Amino acid sequence: MPETGQSPKEQIPLHISGDLPLAPIIKAWQVYLQDNGYSPYTIKAFTGDLNLLAKYLPPDYPVNRISTDHLNAFMEWVREGRGVPCKPKTCMRRITSLKSFFKWLFENGVLLTNPAERLIQHSVTSPLPEVLSPQEVEAVLQTAQKIWKQPPHDTRPYALVSLLLSTGIKKSETVNIHLEHLALEESPPYLFVRYPSPKHRYRERKIPLPAEWAEIYNAYRQQYRLTDRLFPWTARLLEYVLEDLGEAANIQHRLSFSICRWTAALIDLRAGMPPNNIRQKLGISKVQWREVYQKLQRLDEITPRS
Repeated sequence: MPETGQSPKEQIPLHISGDLPLAPIIKAWQVYLQDNGYSPYTIKAFTGDLNLLAKYLPPDYPVNRISTDHLNAFMEWVREGRGVPCKPKTCMRRITSLKSFFKWLFENGVLLTNPAERLIQHSVTSPLPEVLSPQEVEAVLQTAQKIWKQPPHDTRPYALVSLLLSTGIKKSETVNIHLEHLALEESPPYLFVRYPSPKHRYRERKIPLPAEWAEIYNAYRQQYRLTDRLFPWTARLLEYVLEDLGEAANIQHRLSFSICRWTAALIDLRAGMPPNNIRQKLGISKVQWREVYQKLQRLDEITPRS
């Protein structure tokens, strides 16, 4: 039976002990990450970071002999001695991997101390993202509307880009929208952003939709005979739809999910939406919001208004 306050998924298999080397424990951790709803990309990155540590240490080195000094030396080797460039964000992620892994072992009683607890994780501020100017937003929407209204009357580009620019949702959220997540009969209509994993339930939210979006939705649904998902294609194909639309609109940026998301946030900021409402609409944490809000303020300063 699990201990009080500990779910069965958090338990470590009985055969895992501190006397074992990293390799079999990493496999157990991978199962734990899968069972707890981590994305395949996160699992691949985290386990890859720990496998790199296993290669750095002597063969079959017991996990309970790994110290903070070992981990600091490993990170120094990753940054300077490996001979492979390590970008600041990659180094920061590797420290996150180490902290997550050793915290898991410590909290489950495999280790008496947590050697990763004192590792210093320096934050990295990424460059300013690209956004569309108001003229480019207008050009993109007008071009998408022409593609809809003129033969062969393709509704998909306008349905996609107008949704992105009004909601600011991410690529992964876009491809996971089901028709049942749309409440177009409500006043105001809204999109319910849902997540299949309980781990990400805090990101679920209702986002108001423009009343006029129902018109394009009805035409789009009829043309593509939608039955389940709003955009029943791969994320890569939808990226091509946006890229082609951007080229047709003759904008200077490559139209993408990211640029639409940041543009939507900037539009809301300039419209006077309270910062915390923008944060909730984007579905990001208060910790993430600090950097995002700083970038939005800077974008507001340097992006033309007309």
